[in-house]
Amino acid sequence: MFRKILIANRGEIALRIIWACKELGIRTVAVHSEADKDSLHVRFADEDVCIGPARSRDSYLNISAVISAAEITDSDAIHPGYGFLAESAHFAEVCQECHLTFIGPTPEVIRLMGDKAMARKTFAKAGVPVLPGSDGIVSGLEEATALASDIGYPVIIKASAGGGGRGMRIARSEEELRRSLETAMAEAQAAFGVGDVYIEKYLERPRHIEFQLMGDRFGNLIHLNERECSVQRRHQKLVEEAPSPALTPALREAMAEAALAGARSVGYTNAGTVEFLLDEKRNFFFMEMNTRIQVEHPVTENITAIDLVKEQIRVAAGEPLPFRQKDVKIVGHSIECRINAEDPITFAPSPGRIRTFHVPGGPGVRVDTAAHQDCYISPHYDSMIAKLIVRGESRAEAISRMKRALDSFVIEGIRTNVSLQRRIISDPDFEAGDLSTHFMDRFNSKKNEEQPVG
Repeated sequence: MFRKILIANRGEIALRIIWACKELGIRTVAVHSEADKDSLHVRFADEDVCIGPARSRDSYLNISAVISAAEITDSDAIHPGYGFLAESAHFAEVCQECHLTFIGPTPEVIRLMGDKAMARKTFAKAGVPVLPGSDGIVSGLEEATALASDIGYPVIIKASAGGGGRGMRIARSEEELRRSLETAMAEAQAAFGVGDVYIEKYLERPRHIEFQLMGDRFGNLIHLNERECSVQRRHQKLVEEAPSPALTPALREAMAEAALAGARSVGYTNAGTVEFLLDEKRNFFFMEMNTRIQVEHPVTENITAIDLVKEQIRVAAGEPLPFRQKDVKIVGHSIECRINAEDPITFAPSPGRIRTFHVPGGPGVRVDTAAHQDCYISPHYDSMIAKLIVRGESRAEAISRMKRALDSFVIEGIRTNVSLQRRIISDPDFEAGDLSTHFMDRFNSKKNEEQPVG
């Protein structure tokens, strides 16, 4: 087992990793920017090192600074959390070269899955259903229009190195495709340094279903069931739950086996998530694989009673998984709401100082956060300030518990989306489990229809 782990992240995920390390008897090192010097992950780590100014590129994305911090603190391993360097194959390679264990999959797998076009090709070769689309990146407008004509509109253009909805455009006609292709390529180049894109058939009302995987170095690869992540805004998740209200046992098994088949084909180890789109006829298609722990991992922990972060650390240290597929059971239902520092109507970021911070409690309620009263929410980082997670014996109980928890979550001094989350959870379509990735479009349309005129 490791003696000391450096956490190459900040906020609630850094704290989450610290708690896991403390329970495993492992010392921790927090790296931080100048803006985060008073943060809770700095306070609760055993050691801390400032690695640069507030801007991410000068601190949390500064590989040489992170590696130097690990070396001067004599750390054994680095946990990247999610975001920042978590899916950087180059960073994982540098860790190896410096004899530091990267807590995650191998650099080769990160690179392969990070290229969305190659990931699609790899999973298709393993027999996993994929949407009709390009066989790799498209070379230009001529190839794109010919392909779209062949598979039929609408189509979606996606950045090969993409994520977070950037470099992504929908085209419902050749004219839209001509306009959108260049825009998507330029956006991909600006966001990821690579302008490559690929094209897929676009589904109108799909659900977003993802399967949590965990694999060790001894060939044991298992799934921990699925999460429903269909409630999104601009391809950013707002609410996640487990299990999905849409899956039958047979469909769950088929999707899980597909996820495992694709991951086995690349020799996957550690934690990872295979994401699918599920259409209205219950056909599923591979979308992408995330080679890290997910923001929404707590809902899986709630229904399986498995600590994913601890298992990440144990697997990286060379230990076998202590359970097999037959040991993984679904118990109850869990929902997570992301609490963001943003205007609940315009979604504009709302940085500033929190004057009042009261988190809900009681049976079945968990709050993962690094925020607290009088802390400053910086404009330099992601707007998520907390994850509110509940568990119930049934989906109905989990929804009821989430409503109660949101009602007692008090944050003053900045604007947050707590009120928006209350409305989402209380929406009749949400309560009925009638979800798709366009849920928020319908939700906002209904809200506008309800507004008085004049």
